[in-house]
Amino acid sequence: MQRKQFLRHLGALAGTAAIGPLIAACGGGTGDATDSSALAAGTAVPTSLGLLSPDEVAGLKFMREEEKLAHDVYVAMDALWSHRTFANIALSETTHTQAILALLTKYGVDDPAAGKPAGVFEDPQLQALYDTLVKAGAASLVEGLKVGALIEETDIRDIVQRQAVTDEADILNVYGSLLCGSRNHLRAFNGALLALGVTYSAQVITQQEWDAIAYSTRETCGG
Repeated sequence: MQRKQFLRHLGALAGTAAIGPLIAACGGGTGDATDSSALAAGTAVPTSLGLLSPDEVAGLKFMREEEKLAHDVYVAMDALWSHRTFANIALSETTHTQAILALLTKYGVDDPAAGKPAGVFEDPQLQALYDTLVKAGAASLVEGLKVGALIEETDIRDIVQRQAVTDEADILNVYGSLLCGSRNHLRAFNGALLALGVTYSAQVITQQEWDAIAYSTRETCGG
């Protein structure tokens, strides 16, 4: 991040006339050539508001699709099982993915979810995960709720990892909101499973972390 701050300083000294062509070349977003060369070189990526590191750009793109994955899985599960937990959290996930989209738009980063219908993803790993989760959740209501719990603990891990690679206040603010929402979603799925007599075992975060979240009070965070 020190390198990024240095590059920002150089960009400021160069003035808007120097960075204008870079912004125009992006066509409202980071063009493929700019993205690939910058990522390959490990340098900061020009955006409409300055510079983001390759990790920051990749993090925003990944979280956009991961939040979409959560939404799409929950919609699919609600269609199968008509359980209010899926419907309620799917609405929240819409807010989450829109929050990431707002950041992509603000920074001029291409949206990997643009034009993609439910269940379709640019990231091949997320595509495979979606397919696996929907298949697993189709087995029974309990398995569907377990899928929800797995998604939320995975979200918590992934958001924390992406918080660690950015120093942008607005990105950190959105990630913090998403993290709070994921903790509330985890609590909701845990409660739904307990109501059916099922105790969930953590798969991604530690059991200690799971218990600390699942059995604590719901937070006020808009999630």
